[in-house]
Amino acid sequence: MATIQTDGLTKVFGEDVVAVDDLDLAINEGEIFGFLGPNGAGKSTTINLLLDFIRPTDGSAQVFGLDVNEHSEQIRERTGVLPEGYAVYDHLTGREHIEWATQSKRVSDDPDAILDEVGLIDSADRTAGGYSKGMQQRLALGIALVGNPDLLILDEPSTGLDPNGIQHMRDLLRERAANGTTVFFFQSHPWRSRSSV
Repeated sequence: MATIQTDGLTKVFGEDVVAVDDLDLAINEGEIFGFLGPNGAGKSTTINLLLDFIRPTDGSAQVFGLDVNEHSEQIRERTGVLPEGYAVYDHLTGREHIEWATQSKRVSDDPDAILDEVGLIDSADRTAGGYSKGMQQRLALGIALVGNPDLLILDEPSTGLDPNGIQHMRDLLRERAANGTTVFFFQSHPWRSRSSV
């Protein structure tokens, strides 16, 4: 069974703005799937459709075999999301961000283990307002990893990352996928051959 399945998924805003047009996808468990396209191509709209933040004009989508409109809560419980432009709380430390996420998801993940996984353990007690853009992106990825999700949806995951940061993220995502996590990432510009996950 596919982790994500869409059939004719379409979203039209107003009378003539077609954001997603007849999208058919099948993304399997443990697969890393990149959705590439320029700004305005409908990538973020697709995320919002899969998470039931907006409803389709036509077609259907299933995640984990569940209809996204009828079972959105169960789907979100098993999904980690890194939204584009995620804003950290300047006055909270990296560790406090992860602790907040574990409390929100009602899980008992070790914040230090997650911070170590995303390469931030040495900055765990610094306030996130002092983090570089790349560090903030790593923190947002750490938050998405809380609860060991079965699906990761990552919007522009390489934003702000230097080449070492991109390599670290690629390795992390490959390891997660090898353990069964499905990774669906959205990117405005291809990472060229060196960045294919």
